[in-house]
Amino acid sequence: MKVPGEFEGIERVHLMGIGGAGMSALALLLAGKGFAVEGCDLARSEYTVKIENLGIDCVVGHSPLHIEKFSPQLVVYSSAVDSNHEELLAARRRGIRTAGRGLALSWLFNASQGIGVAGTHGKTTTSSMVGLILESAGYAPTLAIGAEVCDIGVNARVGKSDFFVAEIDESDGSFEFFKPAVTAITNVDWDHVNYFHTREDVVSAFIRFAGARKPDTPLVVCAEDAGAQSLIGELKNDPKLVTCGWGKSWNWGAYDVARKEGGGVVFSVACNGETLGKMELTISGDHNVMNALVACATASSVGIPFETAAKTLREFRGARRRLEKLGERDRVQVIDDYAHHPTEITASLSAMRDAYPGRRLVAIFQPHRYTRTSAFYREIASALEAADIALLLPIYAAGESSQEITSEDIFNIMHADGHRSIFCSDENDALARLDSLLGKDDVLITLGAGNVSQLGEAYLKRVSQLPQKCSLDYNATEFEELEERVSELEDKAPRV
Repeated sequence: MKVPGEFEGIERVHLMGIGGAGMSALALLLAGKGFAVEGCDLARSEYTVKIENLGIDCVVGHSPLHIEKFSPQLVVYSSAVDSNHEELLAARRRGIRTAGRGLALSWLFNASQGIGVAGTHGKTTTSSMVGLILESAGYAPTLAIGAEVCDIGVNARVGKSDFFVAEIDESDGSFEFFKPAVTAITNVDWDHVNYFHTREDVVSAFIRFAGARKPDTPLVVCAEDAGAQSLIGELKNDPKLVTCGWGKSWNWGAYDVARKEGGGVVFSVACNGETLGKMELTISGDHNVMNALVACATASSVGIPFETAAKTLREFRGARRRLEKLGERDRVQVIDDYAHHPTEITASLSAMRDAYPGRRLVAIFQPHRYTRTSAFYREIASALEAADIALLLPIYAAGESSQEITSEDIFNIMHADGHRSIFCSDENDALARLDSLLGKDDVLITLGAGNVSQLGEAYLKRVSQLPQKCSLDYNATEFEELEERVSELEDKAPRV
């Protein structure tokens, strides 16, 4: 299998943070291309379980000793790992090359016919849609998606063609390493405030990303937010610009939208003012109408007709944690969603109102990162007021140091507005309240990018308390010594 030039001479790759969605996807791609791959993370996850089942070794904890143990020729680290972590420093001292996840993924992507899907919101769903449309059209693409695609059961795989569909993450600026042959942008909103200090910083970064694509290649942009409109204003003279939005005034437009009770939506699609036909989705929400429109425009740019795209998306089941139906208990429908930004919260709750009209909506929200919560806590409070009852969990730090902001600040705003909200001390407190709060025909939705999804699963399984958290002070030397001692005891044990 052809290996990109940046990987020339490399046989073994070590991944730090392998348990995350993006890093586990990279692990699958590298293994699929014939590299020897292993990695480490602070804890096991659903992703490590899946890749371990495929023969990829995953070690718990980070340690400089991993460099000696595995002898990699390249060490790739996630954005959650400090670039000067002692394990990385140990690799550099030995002359071993290191690279961030985004850079390493771009080496694979840029050597292919890359179709890159970027945007502050919706890129996981849209890239999943694009990948499946290409698959249905017989293009057999390589995929790298930020979450498991329900229709294929994985978040990454190596295809047989030169097409490479990737969700490209802007959160740490690494998306500027990518040079797509087709570029799709779902929206341009302000987020990741620890990296982008202003809305203008985000727009400028997307302008650079759009300008870095391969020469004379398509640029598909959904124009239904202020940031994307600023982007289009800067790129309006680009002859390859394709715009998407509501109505027939865009290159690709959606109109005559009918929302289906129980979930799903039907709408008409126009291209350059001419109606192409109806599209039906099983997933809900106006935001997913726009995602589907971008996917159709992107597929069209490589020659796939609308009819093929519409047929594929009619059966599309979505991605994990994107308005995912977990099940039903005592006529309570349980939904899980990744929404952690006010724009996403608003879109998800609106979609549930359309799908379940007249039913009471109970939301459990877990804020994600202190920096994001500090920047948007007022907007988060406003967005959550679309639920009938909102339960608030403590902030999921995602590696950030604690700040003065807390979930109680969101609660206080909602309480002052007269909205029914409940501050929960932890996940078990929230779980304990559900039986008395929920009634028949209610809809329970868990929202957030942390571990909030476990509450919906626990409620469905009638679990009264989540497993107690434990905090281990990981000592790499003691761990290695313990492994050696276990091996010695196994060697001395009598054989039966």
